[in-house]
Amino acid sequence: MSPSPTIACVVPCHNEEAAVGKVVRDLRAALPEADVYVYDNNSTDRTAEVAREAGAVIREEPRKGKGNVIRRAFADVDADALLIIDGDDTYDASRAREMVDLLFRGPYDQVLGARRGTTGSAYRAGHSFGNRLLTGAVRVLFGNDVTDMLSGYRVLSRRFVKSFPALSREFEIETEMTVHALNLRLPTTEVSVDYRGRPAGSESKLRTYRDGRRILGVILNLARRERPSLVHALVAGLLAMAAVVLGVPVIVEFLRTGTVPRFPTAILAAALMIIATLVLLVGYILASVMHLRQEHSRLVHLAYPAPGPPPRADPADPAGPGTAAAPPGSAAAPPAGEGSGPAAGGPGGPSPDGLGPAPSGTV
Repeated sequence: MSPSPTIACVVPCHNEEAAVGKVVRDLRAALPEADVYVYDNNSTDRTAEVAREAGAVIREEPRKGKGNVIRRAFADVDADALLIIDGDDTYDASRAREMVDLLFRGPYDQVLGARRGTTGSAYRAGHSFGNRLLTGAVRVLFGNDVTDMLSGYRVLSRRFVKSFPALSREFEIETEMTVHALNLRLPTTEVSVDYRGRPAGSESKLRTYRDGRRILGVILNLARRERPSLVHALVAGLLAMAAVVLGVPVIVEFLRTGTVPRFPTAILAAALMIIATLVLLVGYILASVMHLRQEHSRLVHLAYPAPGPPPRADPADPAGPGTAAAPPGSAAAPPAGEGSGPAAGGPGGPSPDGLGPAPSGTV
């Protein structure tokens, strides 16, 4: 009989003394079998002490920024389902069980808590509009699978975590996770969750315009990296249009008189057209490189098993309440003798040089 899936909760915190204790208690009530890790991100108050008293495991990340915390947590914490929630008590932590069970039942690689404001103070001025604007930009560039790209409440599978590079340093990390899921077409679903204002004594770390500009910059940078053919085609098109506008009068004059009186304009138009062609070719080359990188990320993702069945509420009931045992050969119950993941040393396990999954014959 396979063991129940493991669950871990990661709570990034910077000066959340007023709220983190309740978040930890709510998580422990909703997921008593889960390990709750509070990552103290260079706090100057009693955040770590309050979280420890509430029953959390304390980890420290001295480099400020939520992205740095997530990067560290993804490297340190190993679980079949990893739940991320902000430590400011703005999300409904009691929905954690529902979201985790949904991840396992899907199986999904990401369950996103789409925010639904319940108080007038939940969203500060500009945040709701900015969220819609940035989410809309990502939907146009990468796909229409999400409605709340910037939510800090999500549950991720092990294979999502282990195939995610986590390069961002601050609040752009949610954008990077969303684009990662969209690019690899990972199974994702959303759950509508309540979003409320911060408790008294808690202060937001977001800066509307500064973080909005940073996230928009990340989106543009991701578009350049992940959709190079589109970006380079747009730039090449603009350059080609300028070349045509400058060059057509020169060509008309040559056809009419047989002379080229404006040599500088002719040279500039020709140079712009050559540059446009080179930009377009570079875009196609980068698209090929990006395709290879996506293939590698996909193979790393496939090296880990799909999320198993939901955790059993009653250990005495082998099938769990209201669920049937998984049939042999299904994703939830691998055939006898087959490893459960890369650590098993079977197909899909790490190669001897540590550079990626070993060949398994089939994908």
